[in-house]
Amino acid sequence: MHRSLTFSAVVCLSTLAPATALYAAADPTVEALKQELRELKQRYEAQQNALMVLEQRVRQVEEAPALAPPKRLVRSPSSPAKGAETVATANGGSSYGQSLKEDSEPAQSVSNLYDEASGFFGGGKFSVETGLTYTHYDTRALTLNGFLALDSIFLGNINIDRIKADNWTLDLTARYNMDQRWQFDINVPIVYRETTYSSGGVSGSGTNASDASVTRDPAIGDVNVGVAYKFLDESENWPDAVVTLRVKAPTGKDPYGIKLIQDPTNDNLAVPESLPTGNGVWAITPGISLVKTFDPAVLFASLSYTYNVQDSFSDVSPQVNSKLKGDVKLGDSWQIGGGIAFALNERMSMSFSVTDQFASKSKIRPDGQDWQSITNSDYNAANFNVGLTFAATDNLTIVPNLSIGLTEDAPDFSFSLKFPYYF
Repeated sequence: MHRSLTFSAVVCLSTLAPATALYAAADPTVEALKQELRELKQRYEAQQNALMVLEQRVRQVEEAPALAPPKRLVRSPSSPAKGAETVATANGGSSYGQSLKEDSEPAQSVSNLYDEASGFFGGGKFSVETGLTYTHYDTRALTLNGFLALDSIFLGNINIDRIKADNWTLDLTARYNMDQRWQFDINVPIVYRETTYSSGGVSGSGTNASDASVTRDPAIGDVNVGVAYKFLDESENWPDAVVTLRVKAPTGKDPYGIKLIQDPTNDNLAVPESLPTGNGVWAITPGISLVKTFDPAVLFASLSYTYNVQDSFSDVSPQVNSKLKGDVKLGDSWQIGGGIAFALNERMSMSFSVTDQFASKSKIRPDGQDWQSITNSDYNAANFNVGLTFAATDNLTIVPNLSIGLTEDAPDFSFSLKFPYYF
């Protein structure tokens, strides 16, 4: 029995020996796997720590009360954003794609500023604008009718003439923008005028002064239509460029044939029986506008030329009880302007500009006579303009503008308030 137990023990030991040897041989592989696992865990913990640090930095930047920088104009304000929808779709409509779309669009105040500077209202297919303009004009003229005696004493009559004019114009404008390239518009002005004429004379017989006012009830002015074409898109080196062509029709009351009524108490004062609301002739005005953005400023300039068509009238005489046919050729004019504008915030922008319009003398030719130049009909009217654009809503903009005359031929000041509305 002892032998059998011994034999059984030997058999068991011989059976277990290969397994023990196998486990002993497998120990290095297990240790290597364990070592690799420990290294992976260490790298994972390092990555976790790095992510925590990065997330903390992002939160610090987001919570910092820093002012947002002004948006850069990565495209023309008159052109729609392209490609943004594709990016958003590729990202499954994510907020990242939406942010790309928003970054590709300029601030609304800059878009409105661009519209006013270029005259190219690309914010919508169709827009209407209501505008009200008040213009004040005050001029004085000193007339001496006599001669100097002993180089110091004036002998004769001294006349001091003064004209004060207040004009109100209601402008109704409709525009249609096609493919952000073409624009068509029509403008209908309604004019109200009030003018006061004063004359004070000093002569050897004493002082003779009087004044008279003439009022024109609201009436339609010269209706004009225009077409604009944007032929150049803004790039790094080139500005946006828009060419325009306007045609003005003589729908208002013309100034020819209006009689001058003599003041019974003052021989030096004669006032018109009514006031005109238009020039009475057709006019054609080609022009060009340039706009270039230098973030955050916008520079703009314009140049136009107005050609007045010669026309004939049944009466060109200002004398009472007199009627005389004749031809009229108003002097052609040039207008040049330029300025700078910048966005104050997302809703508001401000602009400063100078405009100058100068015209040649007008001529008149009564029937059977030669052409005659009209004295003091040429002029040089320069103005300094301060404008503001305020985006009241996504569709409505409020545009106040103050114009201050810089030359004697310009109005003393003019204030306008316009309300463009985009559909």
